[in-house]
Amino acid sequence: MPAFRYRAVGGGGEVLTGELDGASQSNVVAQLQQRGLIVLKVDEAGKRSSLLDIQIGGAAKLSGSELVDVTRELASMLGAGQDLDRSLRFMVEGAANARVRGVLSRLRDRVRDGAALAASLQLEPKSFSRLYIGLVRAGEAGGDLAGTLDRLAGMLERQRSLKSTIQSAMIYPAILVVAAVGSIMLLLTKVLPQFVPLFAENGVALPASTAFLLAVGNAVSDYGLVALVLSVAGFFGLRVWLKRPGPRRAADALLLRLPVWGGLLRDVLAAQFTRTLGTLLNNGVPLLNAMAVVQDVIGNKVAQAAVQKAADAAKAGQGISKALAASGVFPARTVQMLRLGEESAQLGAMALRAADIHEERTRLGVERVVALLVPAITILMGAAVAGIVSSLLLAMLSLNDIAQ
Repeated sequence: MPAFRYRAVGGGGEVLTGELDGASQSNVVAQLQQRGLIVLKVDEAGKRSSLLDIQIGGAAKLSGSELVDVTRELASMLGAGQDLDRSLRFMVEGAANARVRGVLSRLRDRVRDGAALAASLQLEPKSFSRLYIGLVRAGEAGGDLAGTLDRLAGMLERQRSLKSTIQSAMIYPAILVVAAVGSIMLLLTKVLPQFVPLFAENGVALPASTAFLLAVGNAVSDYGLVALVLSVAGFFGLRVWLKRPGPRRAADALLLRLPVWGGLLRDVLAAQFTRTLGTLLNNGVPLLNAMAVVQDVIGNKVAQAAVQKAADAAKAGQGISKALAASGVFPARTVQMLRLGEESAQLGAMALRAADIHEERTRLGVERVVALLVPAITILMGAAVAGIVSSLLLAMLSLNDIAQ
């Protein structure tokens, strides 16, 4: 039998890796589940990803909206009394496009071969996250798959709504910045140079401010493309550098300390943490396993370290709220509500209430940031254009003085 590499979460929340022999990936997943492990990934040992595999995998990935629609539709069909195989067949027939149809067809084939839905989802890691799979497994174990999928769809919709709110709010400031930079570059490289021949014909030196702006415009014209290439190369180089643990942690810590952005980022992290934790706990996932899943959802390395310390405290029989408070990463309101949840044995419910609060605070924070950014960008753009126009007027006045 072939050997398979696996990565799984143990009962104590620790991440386990190794190799296991099995007839197929589904067989290995089943063996690991019998040991009480949460399977994260199973790959054939020694198998290398080819370009074809990467292309197929990328094409098979469901988008955020497609994932929500699939989850909601499957929850509705199961809630209406349909069995899983029949529900998946109907969804395959009514799939919106070939990509969704392909993912659902593979899921249905595995389910018909006897695999559990969670085990089938694990073989589609690009479309279904570890959080998604963990909740589905909990729903299957508790006999409430339809209800779990419905709550999961609600959580995904909230996450998508929060992300869309932030992205949409940033569109207008981004357009203003592009318009400002474009206008200034046009004035420096096309308008100002038109006055050089006038001064040359009259044998008059340009005013100092106009000469400076012309030098800037000439530098942009001569070296702008080189600067753009270097900027793009620097951007990708920075991304590679930030993938290293040390620089990434330092950058994440710096973001949390920024005056306005830092507070907004803390609310975003708190909303992600509490929404994920509350949803997992309310669906029957043990606390240690839930904390392990939460670390994958949070992208900030400093916050991940804080969650890991809280998980270690929970493993030692202590509450997570005290460890989270000591980290200083999450807002005090988050810690207080989680402490109240621990004291009242309603940690999942209180985590979801905290998520509602921080999602609303995030929306309000984004609105405030945009309310500050738009006038600030407008003022800076106006000041820059006014400076260039003033230099032009100064040059014209100097020409008039010479003519008189």
